[in-house]
Amino acid sequence: MDLGLKGKTALVCGSSQGLGRAIADALAAEGANVVLNSRSQEKLKVVRDEIVAATGANVAIAAADLTDPAGAEAAVNAAIAAFGRVDILVTNTGGPPAGAFESHTAEVWSTAIAQNFESVVNLTRAVLPGMKERRWGRIVNVTSISVKQPVVGLILSNSLRAGVTGFAKTIANEVAPFNVTVNNVLPGFTRTERLIHLAEAVAEREDLTVEGAYQSWEDEIPMGRLADPPELGAVAAFLCSEKASYVTGQSIAVDGGWIKGLY
Repeated sequence: MDLGLKGKTALVCGSSQGLGRAIADALAAEGANVVLNSRSQEKLKVVRDEIVAATGANVAIAAADLTDPAGAEAAVNAAIAAFGRVDILVTNTGGPPAGAFESHTAEVWSTAIAQNFESVVNLTRAVLPGMKERRWGRIVNVTSISVKQPVVGLILSNSLRAGVTGFAKTIANEVAPFNVTVNNVLPGFTRTERLIHLAEAVAEREDLTVEGAYQSWEDEIPMGRLADPPELGAVAAFLCSEKASYVTGQSIAVDGGWIKGLY
């Protein structure tokens, strides 16, 4: 299936590794121009060269800290400087620390809010005017299964990802007349660097080994295994595509059936 992404420009945040990298790979394979973002210029250079070698796509980099509003603006400006516009925005930042409510200080909450909620608002604010003017745009937020079924020990993620969901649904309705769609992808337990840290937290809390933590998740997943990043990357690429032009305001789980609810 041709997703109609050739010549489109995508800014993919948090794309030096993990889920962001998988989404960047999928979009580049479809012929999109890709702008990679993370805080590490050196990591981005390595990933850029790997993606170019694998796909032949046009790839630029935009090193910026998205917890800072100026960083979000700088990332968007770098993408515009490289390719003239941003057609697709994929928001994605590292998950906040695990832990119960009383283990997090006010400072930890403020940092998590800046990283996981305000970054989405600031990036969206920066790209929407151009998308509306061109009457074409795709915004995909990488959130979490926790927005539909809170995860024990992840109060920061449970709270802030839900906030992104409410924001995205509201914005989706506002910009739909301009042919701009806004959706969320909800990764389940996926083999990324983030999952290693979560497994260590679970192991400590429940007196398990790290391997035991992984097994406890697999036991809860109907498919009986963890996800691989490209499985989420493919879903995100579809939501970014011309083919998904009538899908907006949705939160789509890629979780192997872990979420127990109907919605």
